[in-house]
Amino acid sequence: MHPSVKTPASVPKWEEFTVTDAPQPAQLDNIKAQLDLILLALEALAGIGSEAMLRAAVDLKIESMVADRVALWRLRQSSPLRKGQGGRKKLDVEEARALVLISCYLAKQNQELIRRAVGLLEQLAEQNREPHQAALIGDYLDTFCNTYQERMEDGESVSPDTLTHLALKLLIDLLFYSGPGGSRRLWLALLDRSR
Repeated sequence: MHPSVKTPASVPKWEEFTVTDAPQPAQLDNIKAQLDLILLALEALAGIGSEAMLRAAVDLKIESMVADRVALWRLRQSSPLRKGQGGRKKLDVEEARALVLISCYLAKQNQELIRRAVGLLEQLAEQNREPHQAALIGDYLDTFCNTYQERMEDGESVSPDTLTHLALKLLIDLLFYSGPGGSRRLWLALLDRSR
């Protein structure tokens, strides 16, 4: 994968995004799906795997929520977009917040790579060129699309253009989630999108 310089990530706090109204079960399903896609985008861009996610949980002192690979797999597998019935179907608010913290922590660690990718995307758009013409973005799009097709229930039926659009939107979103207040920004976006 592409090397990137890791920037030190400050530890976000639970207080950064409190829950005034607990999401309803249907909203939590949508939140599960969105969080899984964000983690998929991080995986595809930065080569982040379950070990990095578990290390982030330890760094954030939330390892009780994501204790091991099986717990992480069950949380991710609970996304309604996923193939198979192996995961737990219920994700509670605290687990959702834990995944938000992990996602933003990892995005912040890979902020330089995310910035470089978004910068390339802007350059290509200005030059009226296709995103895949830059190696970094082309590799990201290929990995994202292939992984989506392998893991998601509708993977085989979603058009490549739709997947490319989704991957690029998530890439731009990652830029916002990697900055100061990223956890709060992501949490509010999840709540807003789930309504």
